[in-house]
Amino acid sequence: MAEDKVMNRWMVVVGAIMIQVALGAIYAWSAFTGALQGPDYGFTKTQTQAIFSAGLASFAVCTIIGGRLQQKKLTPKTTAIAGGVLLGIGYILGGMVGDNYIAKLLFIGVIGGAGIGLAYVVPIGVGIKWFPDKKGLVSGLAVAGFGFGAFIWILAANPPSVLGFNGLITDLTIETVDKVFMIYGIAFLALVVMGSMVMVNPPEGWKPEGWVDPSEDEPKTKKGKKQEKKKLEFSPKEMLRNPQFYILWTMFIVGALAGLMVIGNIKNFAVNPTDGFESHGFSATQAADYAVIGAAVCLPILNGAGRIVWGQVSDKIGRKKAFLSMFAFQGVMMAVFFYSTSSPLFFYAIAAMIGFNFGGNFALFPAATADTFGAKSVGSNYGYVFTAYGVGGIAGPIMAGWVQDAGLSFTYAFYPAAVMCFVAAILAFFYNPKQKSTE
Repeated sequence: MAEDKVMNRWMVVVGAIMIQVALGAIYAWSAFTGALQGPDYGFTKTQTQAIFSAGLASFAVCTIIGGRLQQKKLTPKTTAIAGGVLLGIGYILGGMVGDNYIAKLLFIGVIGGAGIGLAYVVPIGVGIKWFPDKKGLVSGLAVAGFGFGAFIWILAANPPSVLGFNGLITDLTIETVDKVFMIYGIAFLALVVMGSMVMVNPPEGWKPEGWVDPSEDEPKTKKGKKQEKKKLEFSPKEMLRNPQFYILWTMFIVGALAGLMVIGNIKNFAVNPTDGFESHGFSATQAADYAVIGAAVCLPILNGAGRIVWGQVSDKIGRKKAFLSMFAFQGVMMAVFFYSTSSPLFFYAIAAMIGFNFGGNFALFPAATADTFGAKSVGSNYGYVFTAYGVGGIAGPIMAGWVQDAGLSFTYAFYPAAVMCFVAAILAFFYNPKQKSTE
């Protein structure tokens, strides 16, 4: 079917970015941790990280549900809308419960995270079907808004004082902060519903004009076609019996653990009197400003950019080399991050690079899932791969929260994460996308 007789496929990218900007709310959590740890709420650092981790875990688990729903039960559009409704309601209800920690954990963490999970996989699955010729690039574009969303929501809530204007969190009272949760819930709901309107799969048999499926270069015998199809397409059940799934899954745990440890704790690290900027002679006000710039500008912008750049790089050099390079680079950045508070510029640069590498996970892993197990079931298959994000999302932030509450140095969090990144780089040597069906 000619491309000009169907929807312009780039509209899918626009809708995907709208959805992902809203879903990126979870990466704006650092804008709320200071208020929640203040006297009005009285949450501990570990408790604030537990809400964050609950959201990440619920997000990861519900990507499986979202993938299966859009594949078999509901349309991609309906699945994404359902996710937007859950995310919006979660934040709105979370803004109605004051200092009730369990209710905040349930509404913002579990319910809000579930909404993110339902909607998240839709733009990826739909996008890869519309862009079989640019899987890495479109995977990056489809989730770029997730990284950029954090930039928007953190600045809107709590901009640095050097910008000269107040954000929505004008004070740390329960009334003010809960109102921001409710405003965000309404905004998230609206953005996801609007973006969902173009989340439709291409017609059966459609492909980009002038693009030739590499499998069509195989011998044209009936037997040959049958073998090629069998090799490329895996059901979730079949994928879970393949060792390559566990290589991808383990690498993803590490990538998520390192990045989310920093995202959830970057402000706590910057203002920590022992390890942060104050230990190098900066004032508490300066430390707070540097923390916001690092958390709200440098890390999220490069997080979004990394999704696009690493996707393009992997299309050119291959997923294996891209995985190896990204994890080795992230290992170095995690190892030196502890020393970055000696200089604001150093802090911004390392935070940006950690965000850049972290963002690459969300371009490389969906593309690698499609490469290894086929594009037909990528929505449901990637949901299982994505559960690694939930494991890393629990381990990384809570590890750093526990280190702080125990009065230990951040080296006890950053150094182990760096070592794990180097182990993931070694695992990349064993990744092989050329699989054969076991059924």
